[in-house]
Amino acid sequence: MIEETGIVKSLDGIMAKVMVPKKSACEGCTAGICKPENQSMEIEAINRVGAKVGQTVRIDIKAATYIKGSLIVYGLPALFMVIGAVIGKEFLSAIFTGTDPDILSAFFGFSMLIVSFIIIRFWTNALGRKTESKPVIEEILS
Repeated sequence: MIEETGIVKSLDGIMAKVMVPKKSACEGCTAGICKPENQSMEIEAINRVGAKVGQTVRIDIKAATYIKGSLIVYGLPALFMVIGAVIGKEFLSAIFTGTDPDILSAFFGFSMLIVSFIIIRFWTNALGRKTESKPVIEEILS
């Protein structure tokens, strides 16, 4: 489990938006919406303990959820780009014989990278509706 401490900023049914101080390890994290003006990020969490706006809470994030998110955000685009580059060079160069294979490789690799971002967008929207992948407020600290 990954534990974070933050302040509840708003409530919406069983969900709460919690402002969590940004750590150096979170520099590139996309799990929350980073707020550079106050060096914190906003995390949507399940409010099991009935926390109220302004209270300091402890949030638990499943390690598997964190790892899965990292693989989706970093691994999938890299995989798609490599596969696209290989397809562009090996297969499309046979179809487009007058074109430089390296240009086809770069073009198709970047095209597949863009496709991966679109897939990730739809995938994360679908995951966002599932509560089992959400952080949970476990304790009210103050």
